[in-house]
Amino acid sequence: MKLGTFQRAAMLIAGSCAAVAVAAPQTRTRAPQRAGAGMPAPAAPGAKPSNAQPTGAKPANGPAANAPTSPAGPTATGLNLPANPQFLGDNSPIRKATAIVNGAVITATDVDQRVALILIANGGQIPADQIPAVREQVLRALVDETLQIQAAEQEKIKVTDAELNQYFARYAQSFKQTPQQFAAFLRANGSSATSVKRQIWGEMAWSRLQGNRIEPFVNVSEDEVKQVMNRLNAAKGTQEFRVAEIFLSATPETAANVRANADRIVAQLRGGSAAFQAYARQFSEASTAAVGGELGWVRAEQLPEALSAAVRGLPVGEVSNPVAIPGGFSILLVEDTRQVLTADPRDAVLSLKQLSLVFAQGTPRETVEGKARELAQAAQTMGGCGGAEAAAARLGAEVVANDQVKVRDLPGPLQSTVLTLGVGQATTPFGTPERVSVLVLCGRDDPPAQGELTYDQVSRQLTEARVSMRARRYLRDLRRDAVIDYR
Repeated sequence: MKLGTFQRAAMLIAGSCAAVAVAAPQTRTRAPQRAGAGMPAPAAPGAKPSNAQPTGAKPANGPAANAPTSPAGPTATGLNLPANPQFLGDNSPIRKATAIVNGAVITATDVDQRVALILIANGGQIPADQIPAVREQVLRALVDETLQIQAAEQEKIKVTDAELNQYFARYAQSFKQTPQQFAAFLRANGSSATSVKRQIWGEMAWSRLQGNRIEPFVNVSEDEVKQVMNRLNAAKGTQEFRVAEIFLSATPETAANVRANADRIVAQLRGGSAAFQAYARQFSEASTAAVGGELGWVRAEQLPEALSAAVRGLPVGEVSNPVAIPGGFSILLVEDTRQVLTADPRDAVLSLKQLSLVFAQGTPRETVEGKARELAQAAQTMGGCGGAEAAAARLGAEVVANDQVKVRDLPGPLQSTVLTLGVGQATTPFGTPERVSVLVLCGRDDPPAQGELTYDQVSRQLTEARVSMRARRYLRDLRRDAVIDYR
């Protein structure tokens, strides 16, 4: 499992509004790791999480406490108010703690703001009956996040205000907004800039802690690197998978509840109401949560047997059922496949034109299908890309051109279709009842032959895998030793 860098995480978030919206969460922290969960409302960046706990302590005796009580009656306000009103309920403006982790408070507001970020990331489409489970998962994530921040502070790890503001500006830029506009956007959607900066703070601190306390003690020998290189060269041409994961820890006592939560996450991911990277940042308990769950490129045989079987059976873009593994459950996404040390046709760069017909909502199906047939006929007879504009004008279609499209960046079903096209040919119509399109291939630059793996690449991959494993153990130990009071 790879340990991501700040830069990779920032790119992932900037690449997708969903991921970025997640980054807007409240607090959780690691270096551009999970951008978007809801943690204790940040104090000033680099400051320690507040250890103050709300109390119901009454003020000491003083003039106000000893003032005589006057009978109820009209006052200067014209209202019939007692001079010394006694409140019959809790009128404290302080939100009570949801959890206290080694003295650091996680309030209901922290959880609310993190949940709000998840809702932003998923277009507000999480069913109401699933919100309690989401809140429970968010709280667990916030507890872990707090432990990570505290561990980093004990090691005197600092994150400056300038660094926090810099990463916050990057998140804002991914929304095509200034930091001020982004802060207003977060407030309007139930979160805050403070919570996002707290999350950035925590992610950076945890990543630096791994760099100080784990990486220096991870050794990869020359023999190990050479053995891996020999195995990869021997496996040249075999299939490799780019995989992302969401790992939820479980014990025998909690396995049923965790499995139910995992099933709900899978249902949301498959229903299109959630982004995998966003959910990985929020809920995954693996160190890969920092980079949206990314494991990187792996061969099936490099994974534990249960995960290997799941990966082999998944088409690109599909999410697995929860897979039981020692310590919990994993949910996997196969993002891509390729051949080991072999040039992949899907790395080809295409020049495309897209012709689209747009329909008003409620247009009869027969009308849409008729126009789709006209579009298909025009695409096949217009003489390639050179005739696209004229054909579009006759049909009232839109034309969009892009000459820097990688095949692998297209939706899965379109990848195999486009690879079969010759220059000037078009796909069959595809789309929705409101928009029907065809793609016309204008040109194609095939990828260069794949070079051999380098020693440094393999050494780095082995090191990252070991650091990731030890980071998970470190967090497990922090949980074991923590004093956590749930309220």
